[in-house]
Amino acid sequence: MSSDGSVFTSDNLDEYLKEVAKEYRKMGGKFVPAEIILIGGAAVIANYGFREMTTDIDAIIHASSAMKDAINVVGDRHNLQNGWLNTDFLRTSSYSSKLEQYSTYYRTFGGVMSVRTIRAEYLIAMKLRSGRLYKNDRSDIAGILAEHEKRGEPISMNRIDQAIINLYGGWEQIPESSQTFLREIIEGGKYQDEYGIVRQEEVNNKKMLIEFEDQYPGVTNSENVDSIIGNLKRKHQNRKQTIDLLRHLKQEEQEIDEDELER
Repeated sequence: MSSDGSVFTSDNLDEYLKEVAKEYRKMGGKFVPAEIILIGGAAVIANYGFREMTTDIDAIIHASSAMKDAINVVGDRHNLQNGWLNTDFLRTSSYSSKLEQYSTYYRTFGGVMSVRTIRAEYLIAMKLRSGRLYKNDRSDIAGILAEHEKRGEPISMNRIDQAIINLYGGWEQIPESSQTFLREIIEGGKYQDEYGIVRQEEVNNKKMLIEFEDQYPGVTNSENVDSIIGNLKRKHQNRKQTIDLLRHLKQEEQEIDEDELER
């Protein structure tokens, strides 16, 4: 989805959902109650405080055809991007038909729209499955682990393992890079510190990727994006090392000149 001016936070998420329910009810929704299951970033901001915003709301939606009109009315009213509340997630690799089974109740709006969310180990499982290095996937994992630890409700590896099995049948469906990341962060145990580091890496990766796509439009796809980011990071690191070396040599040259002047 496009990341233009639409921003959804823990402060305005419920207001938008409330308005959707109101419009849906006016369009006859009271005769066909709706259910919405919040996925991804929307589920994170609904359940946790570490993430400030998301640029669209991914969801599983069960409702009459009037729901689409209700969503569009609210979007037009607030000048939100087209598809601000969407079901595009159903076409991604992290979708599982079993997600609804492991969702938890969030709130009911307007007496006609029940909202549920994915949380804790099941949200972590989804983030591991998608494993995007330029989005919030890894930082969301670190943030969820950190917040549950603060609450005195730590999420064990056994719980994550069971969530992976329940949703995807096993770890074969999880990218090796995601598995490595999870092992390392759990072994380290410093989830809050890791969150800041990983989030900055994601921001840097996205910046490099945008610059690359500006230079080479149409090259990036889901199959090669990780290798492209890896190459860009190595190139950036090599450039930084070269600059550091030149600075070091220049400093040594200045020190030699100063010694000769003193003589």
